[in-house]
Amino acid sequence: MEKLTLENVMQTIPIRPRNSHKGSFGSVLAVAGSLWYRGAAALAVEGALRTGAGIVTLASVEPVLTAVTARLPECCLCPCEMGAEGGISPEEQNLERIRRQKASVLLLGPGLGGSAQSAARAQETKRLVERLLPEFPGSGVLDADGLNAAALLLAEGKNVPHPAGELIVTPHPGEMARLTGLRTADFNESTESRRETASRYARAWNAVVVLKGAGTVVAAPDGQTAVNTTGNPGLARGGSGDVLSGMAAALLACGLPAYEAACAAVCLHGAAADRAAVRRGEYGMLPHDLLEELGGIFAEYRR
Repeated sequence: MEKLTLENVMQTIPIRPRNSHKGSFGSVLAVAGSLWYRGAAALAVEGALRTGAGIVTLASVEPVLTAVTARLPECCLCPCEMGAEGGISPEEQNLERIRRQKASVLLLGPGLGGSAQSAARAQETKRLVERLLPEFPGSGVLDADGLNAAALLLAEGKNVPHPAGELIVTPHPGEMARLTGLRTADFNESTESRRETASRYARAWNAVVVLKGAGTVVAAPDGQTAVNTTGNPGLARGGSGDVLSGMAAALLACGLPAYEAACAAVCLHGAAADRAAVRRGEYGMLPHDLLEELGGIFAEYRR
């Protein structure tokens, strides 16, 4: 099993050519956010922008778009009609509007809402995942409420939806338990048990699995596995995973294969957290502090 270090993963990220343009670095379409979780969309979108994606478009409801553009004027917008509990409605008009957006990577899930809001919200999010991901012509990242929607589909005897290209899924232990039917104690006792579980389901789902936690494990369908060596307990708060999903989507858009993109995103995410902890402490650091540290890392490695 490979051990991820910043020095190693930075070698997989290409230097940006002097004659490049925004089209050189792909485009991310983030379907994210709801009235309940406006910040999740903002963190995911900024994670993608700060990690090099050429264009990032956010498809969401109007209150989320307003909040995100106040912080990130660089983000393009795809306004969507509101459904249950202030989330994105899966009505055909919304689906068609989202499908018209040109993107090489679909990021689906952060802040969409689910059963914590209502059964209706969970069903609408499931419908979004079931309709959008299989029809997407590029690669995808499925995170957060997108994973919970996939768990509902699996419980119905269906498969994890897959785009035409590669897929990265980013479960924390609780989400992995919902997806697999296992107890967290069944796979979270050691790095080796986490590796075995991530590898088994990477093959079953034909996806790169990022099993988050202390020593995040990355597993590919072909059997490759890696464990991360960066990061600290300051990441243990809501929003950290949203940043990571945006970073992984951006690296996919920049042309990295899914396994390399996931490994680089995980390691960079942890390295940014380590720098944030030096400045603010593990208790005082926040997920958006990671975004401020990414620029310094890329500048140091001239990426």
